[in-house]
Amino acid sequence: MAVSDNTRGLILAMVSSLFIGTSFILKKKGLRRAAEAGLRAGVGGYTYLLQPLWWAGMITMIVGEVANFVAYIYAPAVLVTPLGALSIIISAVLAHFMLKERLRQMGILGCVSCIVGSVVIVIHAPQEHTPASVQEVWILATQPGSFSLSLSHSSSLILLYLFSLLHLSAAFLVYVTVTLSIVGVLMLHFEPAYGQTNILVYLGICSLMGALTVVSIKAIGIAIKLTLEGMNQFRYPYAWVFLSVTVVCVITQLNYLNKALDTFNAAMVSPIYYVMFTTLTITASAIMFKDWSGQNMSSITSEICGFITVLSGTIILHLTREEEHPNATGSITWYDEDPSKGLAEAHYITLNNSDYFH
Repeated sequence: MAVSDNTRGLILAMVSSLFIGTSFILKKKGLRRAAEAGLRAGVGGYTYLLQPLWWAGMITMIVGEVANFVAYIYAPAVLVTPLGALSIIISAVLAHFMLKERLRQMGILGCVSCIVGSVVIVIHAPQEHTPASVQEVWILATQPGSFSLSLSHSSSLILLYLFSLLHLSAAFLVYVTVTLSIVGVLMLHFEPAYGQTNILVYLGICSLMGALTVVSIKAIGIAIKLTLEGMNQFRYPYAWVFLSVTVVCVITQLNYLNKALDTFNAAMVSPIYYVMFTTLTITASAIMFKDWSGQNMSSITSEICGFITVLSGTIILHLTREEEHPNATGSITWYDEDPSKGLAEAHYITLNNSDYFH
């Protein structure tokens, strides 16, 4: 029995979540061991680079990200992106048992909500539409609102193959224009004035560019898939344009995500970023790849409800988790306030071990 592209994408997305969720725990354990042996990473230490557990976590995360990249080739973003919440569940459960970070009852409710929402999305997710012939490419190219061009030889048809896969319609070009305009306004006007006080400025830039990153990565993935099938797409400049867009978007996204994490509490950054990034990614993909084309309103409504359920569970899980207490450094000295003694004879107690500060 043949396995559908959606099933391949689903399996890869779940494997990706498993690896990424596990990587958080491995890296955390490595960082804790490094903190016991030297200066913590949070205050500029790099001893974690000598910890095998930290490197195991990095390798696991890379494997997970590769699996996530491939998942976008086989399945629509409306299916793959929300399943990223499963990595949060996995890390929360593993942290409960391995890091002794207690998972509260509301946190369990958040996990259940994420699972229920994910199941609803999987059941109603649209099938991935990938052209398999030149005839299909021609039909897509001549559809109203799609890219159209008179062609006279086979190499141009292969070039159009990639274009028609992307459905570069006027709607998506409008979306890109609006996105870049908003990013420009946020960078030039709002960042200098409100960047340090309003979390939506940094996360807005990060999420908007992140959505473009995902659709560009999907385009590259399709190009790689077609190349492996014998039609080399990297002979043409458009694949390299998408690769360049991906690099620029990734650098911008990571830069502003780091700014947000450095400026605001991670417990606030994570859920807000997940909601904004996932919403914008699904919107961009639906416009560019027409993910919901051919679906009835009932299926689309079910997917949206499942998506909202996943978002709600993610927010609950983040807001109810126990915050980690930072390892304090330095010393505390106080006077024992014995009234029978003068100041010169007073007893002072000094603690230098950070274990006493909790």
